[in-house]
Amino acid sequence: MTIELRVLRPSEWDDWFGKLLLAFGGVEEPQEERELWGSLTEHERSIGAWDGDDCVGTAGAFSFGVSVPGGAMVPAAGVTMVSVAATHRRRGVLTSMMRRQLDDVRRWGEPLAVLTASEPEIYGRFGYGIATQQMSAQIDTVRGRITAPQGADAVRLRFAEVADVAAECEAVYVRGIGSRPGMLARKPGWERLPLLDPPAERDGASPMQCVVAEREGEIVGFVRFHNKPEWEAGGPSGTIRLRHIEALDPVTYAVLWRFLFDIDLTVRVVVRNRPVDDPLLHLVNDVRKLEVRVRDGLFVRLVDLGAALEARTYRTPVDVVFDVDDAFCPWNAGRWRLTGDSKGASCKRTEDDVDLALSVRELGAAYLGGVSLAALAGAGRVRELRQGALAEASSAFISDVAPWLPHGF
Repeated sequence: MTIELRVLRPSEWDDWFGKLLLAFGGVEEPQEERELWGSLTEHERSIGAWDGDDCVGTAGAFSFGVSVPGGAMVPAAGVTMVSVAATHRRRGVLTSMMRRQLDDVRRWGEPLAVLTASEPEIYGRFGYGIATQQMSAQIDTVRGRITAPQGADAVRLRFAEVADVAAECEAVYVRGIGSRPGMLARKPGWERLPLLDPPAERDGASPMQCVVAEREGEIVGFVRFHNKPEWEAGGPSGTIRLRHIEALDPVTYAVLWRFLFDIDLTVRVVVRNRPVDDPLLHLVNDVRKLEVRVRDGLFVRLVDLGAALEARTYRTPVDVVFDVDDAFCPWNAGRWRLTGDSKGASCKRTEDDVDLALSVRELGAAYLGGVSLAALAGAGRVRELRQGALAEASSAFISDVAPWLPHGF
């Protein structure tokens, strides 16, 4: 069997995307969603695997900037739409696409590749490490409550049509991108993604509603949600399904959550994706009413190891030599000396004695500051060869706030 890998041609997109959907079960997406992904696809950064006239593999890469500790936005390839036809499994199609893609990312001069995974175990062998987590929760809003913070009276809430305030809400989101590692700077067009609201995906809930928070006439926060009315013998038991919540300051954030808790005829709020250190955990009167779960979020792959480690800052001074194993991208393998602090960093090749031995996967996991090198060492994935080096590096890599990916791609 001969499989041809080639850059996606615009005329091939419908077939290519259709084969992607088939690999994920064959359920068609709503037309507006399909059209959006069609407009966002960067054909020159996408590849298809072809067996004759049949598309049997797909992989794309969006152009993003990823926020890192220190606030810089690092160019990254957002790996997406990866699939292999069920008829062509275990024939090296995925490996060949990952090989081609990482070579391309290196050629494009982007230090990072990032992705979200349908099956997390797949991508470790290609050097991707789980760098962020996301919190979901089902909140009991009958027994749980949020006390009004000082200054709440200065915040005015009002309902608004989603489309009418879309630009103002996007501006609030953009202002917060550098507040946490892991957030994405996106090309024009992506502001349409959070506005998608196909009726088939509401599961009996209302169309998306929007409430904006204003202070002195300026929109300083917003919340988008669905309201699903439900009734039991004992009375109303409706559910609020949160889509997005953003605020420019802690008071506004608390006021928006208090609003969600107080909506009439509802007894719960369902949250799908918030940071694991979300202030909500400290706003609610009883954290047990949140029923929190945590799962993986963004996977990070260092494509240009030196450039990536130099692009971020470090919480405490660090001077360590890594011996890095990277069989899939061998240009990263070997010894690197990282020196840095909160003002900047240098990462260069060296022949000095090794302090820590690890694979590029562990560096990817620790890169955004949400996973400690010490924890990875506890799992046997980092080896300390100089006493004290592990504590030094682990402390330096950690971020003050948990990294977070606000949305998938």
